[in-house]
Amino acid sequence: MFSGFMIHAWTVATIVAVVAGLVGFFVVLRGSAFVAHAIPNGSFAGAAAASLVGINTLIGFGVFAFFGAFSISALGHRGRHDVATALTLVLMLGLGALFVTLSVEYTPEVYSLLFGEILGVSISQLIPTAGLAVVCVIAIALLYRPLMLSSLLPDVAEARGIATARIDLAFLAVVALATTMTVPVVGTLLIFSLMIGAPAAARSFTDKPLQALGLSVAIALAIVWAAIALSYQTNYPVGFFVGTVSAASYTVGRLWAAWTRHAGIRSPTGPRVGPKYT
Repeated sequence: MFSGFMIHAWTVATIVAVVAGLVGFFVVLRGSAFVAHAIPNGSFAGAAAASLVGINTLIGFGVFAFFGAFSISALGHRGRHDVATALTLVLMLGLGALFVTLSVEYTPEVYSLLFGEILGVSISQLIPTAGLAVVCVIAIALLYRPLMLSSLLPDVAEARGIATARIDLAFLAVVALATTMTVPVVGTLLIFSLMIGAPAAARSFTDKPLQALGLSVAIALAIVWAAIALSYQTNYPVGFFVGTVSAASYTVGRLWAAWTRHAGIRSPTGPRVGPKYT
């Protein structure tokens, strides 16, 4: 389990989990789960286009991921964000269907893009994944304060001179970067599960943002490590275990939050009635 090609699987899974926990925390906090679903699923069209013209699929992923992020930001600036996200997703999926039809070589790769090939990651995939992960972590660190304030109190953020539209665009760019990094090795469904399940569970356990952020990363790591171990032992897909363990962790978190509200557990500052930003 810890030799040969599995070392690359454990390494890339750890990298992906850290990024998913960090970025996903703000995805859940901002109510952007639909965005986290749309950008990875739509960006596969970029890989299809790249394959069609004979260039690296990572370039195609990146171009379409950022295209999706900027389109959602531009269309949602003066209208409904969910509608803008849906229209962007429909456009990219339509283009993806066209590119797949035109490229006979790309069709067998669609399955791996959806469900990932984490147990078959090579060193050539690992290095760029690690590099993009470092960029994602740095971006989140630089955006942390304005992103947190604009997520929780957008009116206060505007009053303090924070351009919330620019922060929204910057955050969508980070989601696009995380997508570019993760989809080629883990698939769209796995990264979406990690970005939503672990952060949502973390927010149920604590109302302190920094603690919730750290717990989000820890839960994402536990989920993906457990999924790899179970997949190795059973030969069932990694994505299946990631999805089910993510859902289970969120269920446990909601039960914990409900129990603390019912029990009236007190914090040093007074009665606790559950996470204030759940």
